[in-house]
Amino acid sequence: MKQSSRRNFIAQSALAGIGALVTLPSLAARADAENKLSAIPSSPLKTGFDQQPLPYAYNTLEPLIDTMTMDIHYNKHAATYSKNVKEAAQAEGVDTTKPLEDVLNKISKYTVKMRNNAGGHYNHEMFWKLLSADPNTQPDAKLLAAINTSFGSMDEMKKQFTTAATSRFGSGWAWLIFTADKKLAIISTPNQDNPLMDIAETKGFPVMGLDVWEHAYYLKYQNRRADYIASFWKLLNWKTVSERFNSI
Repeated sequence: MKQSSRRNFIAQSALAGIGALVTLPSLAARADAENKLSAIPSSPLKTGFDQQPLPYAYNTLEPLIDTMTMDIHYNKHAATYSKNVKEAAQAEGVDTTKPLEDVLNKISKYTVKMRNNAGGHYNHEMFWKLLSADPNTQPDAKLLAAINTSFGSMDEMKKQFTTAATSRFGSGWAWLIFTADKKLAIISTPNQDNPLMDIAETKGFPVMGLDVWEHAYYLKYQNRRADYIASFWKLLNWKTVSERFNSI
């Protein structure tokens, strides 16, 4: 082999080795991310593509959430998410007889329309069930123990959740989630994203969530998001939250 050819061979071999070093960690990181996603606690609670009836009258949550807000929120905003996610599903070949969670878990493969509306529909279908005019004011023993383990106390959990909801810039959600490492955590997501999505910065099963889009509170509270969040704690039905946690 000529000396120049030998030098070229050595150089190409070195580049190939560098390429392998770059590629292998990338593949490993991707596999690790996929493993973490698949390890998110699953639940038998599944969400369909159709909007379910509101579980109470529009005026049930007065005076903390007013009738007009509930009417507009459910019949305009949430209904539009349901309509649009079904349109996106038809256009993108999604089987709507299967749970919406299947789409959320791999939302990065779909369009922005699917992401926004699948998230919006899932989030609201959960949200209505968390509210009650006559709520259970404490979680059950199992959830309370998990809260104390993860946060130290119920008061500390509420403080951190309130901070997440208050500090979410613009529109989005605050969440109490159960993560792949078997812990409760508090996060927030922008727009209609949620922690089931494969694009979420922190993934987990949503135990509860709070809508902090302005359409959820502006007619009554205007710019006073903190007052709306304080009202949420008075309406939160811990029985539903506990059921979601115990379903994992």
